Amino acid sequence: MHIIHRGIVSKKYKENLLSSFKQSFKRGHGVETDIHITKDGKFICYHDFTLSRIFNKNKSIKNLSYLQIKKVCAKTKRPIPLLKDLLNTSKNKFFIFIEIKPYLSKSHLKKLLKETSKFNNCVFISFKHENIYNLLKIKRNINVGLSFATRSKIKTITNKSKNNYIKYLILDKSFIRNKSIQKLKIKKYFYTIKTKAEFKKYKNDNNLIFENL
Repeated sequence: MHIIHRGIVSKKYKENLLSSFKQSFKRGHGVETDIHITKDGKFICYHDFTLSRIFNKNKSIKNLSYLQIKKVCAKTKRPIPLLKDLLNTSKNKFFIFIEIKPYLSKSHLKKLLKETSKFNNCVFISFKHENIYNLLKIKRNINVGLSFATRSKIKTITNKSKNNYIKYLILDKSFIRNKSIQKLKIKKYFYTIKTKAEFKKYKNDNNLIFENL
């Protein structure tokens, strides 16, 4: 099973937009999205901690209400969707890998679990592993994964994969040829595949998170 990174199904579709997610589902793929929580407690699909890169506004997501964010978005025609809008769009038919970007409090994690409780295909992932371990303290029988960047140590990945409650490893594609990693008996996803040649080369033997093909 392959997942579309941030819903970027092609150059025409921008990251973490509802229109991009819809097109990804239309093509039969699940999606990966990043989430943050706003000042007024709304989960949004957005990668960065601030509005600088996309909206040229040096303002932090955590300090803005969703209404304030919507006003910024209205000027650029790049509306940042709520997570619940993405969930409803999926109609519970497609996998959604939800990457938790910031550290979330336990109360916010509980809120996240409640918001996603009716959707069976959610997988919670994070580079901040404390988020995942805290989710498991709240509820054991959920789909969670640990994300690892290119500089992560093989020993660390191996040790953390031994936790029976961790069901997925999300790994930089630099690990795709590593024999020790491939031998691990846990479902692995490799990110981010960005060329057709790479996709064709690895798609049959690996689960991929890809974009822009």
